[in-house]
Amino acid sequence: MANSKTLHAVIFRIGALICAAPAGIVREILPRLPATRIPGVAQAIEGLVNVRGTLLTVLDGHVLLQQERRAGDEGAIVLVEVGGRRYGLGVGQVLDFLEVPAQSVAERAELPGVDPRLVRAVGLRDGQHFILLDIDRLFEPIIGA
Repeated sequence: MANSKTLHAVIFRIGALICAAPAGIVREILPRLPATRIPGVAQAIEGLVNVRGTLLTVLDGHVLLQQERRAGDEGAIVLVEVGGRRYGLGVGQVLDFLEVPAQSVAERAELPGVDPRLVRAVGLRDGQHFILLDIDRLFEPIIGA
């Protein structure tokens, strides 16, 4: 983070948390689609969705980050590429796409209620902090390394 001049990120809400994913791994933002639940899978897997003929696994960001859903959030799926495969991350609401100056981003910090291993950095957007998630580590318990 310190060596780049600008961070490009997609900002979204998961429960009470304002989070971000690096724009370089985000492939698409989709409206909430009905997921077909798969029996016997982890609770964090919402299920499968059909996106233009391709089945994608959607992981529930609320379960992964232990956040309650907020009333009024319309829901969205942030399509990300992890380990050469595409997955959906179910979020409450997509808020913005930002170019954040490096001086507005601090390296990993401990935050109450958030596993510090999942935090790559903390940034500032319109006076409000956001968490730049380590998506690989967030998905690792579900999809493996």
